[in-house]
Amino acid sequence: MVERLTVKQASALRTELEELEGPRREEVVAAIKKAREFGDLSENFEYHAAKNEQGMLEARIRSLRARLDGAEIVEDSGGDQVGIGSVVDIDDERGESLTVEVSAVGGAGTVSPTSPLGVALLGRRIGEVVEVQAPRGAWHATIRHIH
Repeated sequence: MVERLTVKQASALRTELEELEGPRREEVVAAIKKAREFGDLSENFEYHAAKNEQGMLEARIRSLRARLDGAEIVEDSGGDQVGIGSVVDIDDERGESLTVEVSAVGGAGTVSPTSPLGVALLGRRIGEVVEVQAPRGAWHATIRHIH
């Protein structure tokens, strides 16, 4: 499945990638070099910790590159229909309000377009009641505002 990103979301991923490939990678290489100076690598905690951090860093870099290389860039939805990048205010059936951004990038306040809530919201308009097919049971929400 092709991941759809807005220009803003793709830019955020590129910024993170630049940080990881530049300053963060340099910090990890320096930490490995310093740890090697402590001697015997077989019992050198600092060396093993730095190598582990390097592995996680390189895995994140590969993940970001794959996401960006395979992404379809879409226009910010704007308007009266929920799309990728939309910030949506909803009220659930208990009357509780929630504001979420439909985003494949993730982070606080976001929902994936492939999540139950994201799937229910995409393509919908203000005033519509959506049914969210969540793992713990279906629930309903009313779209109050799209920005």
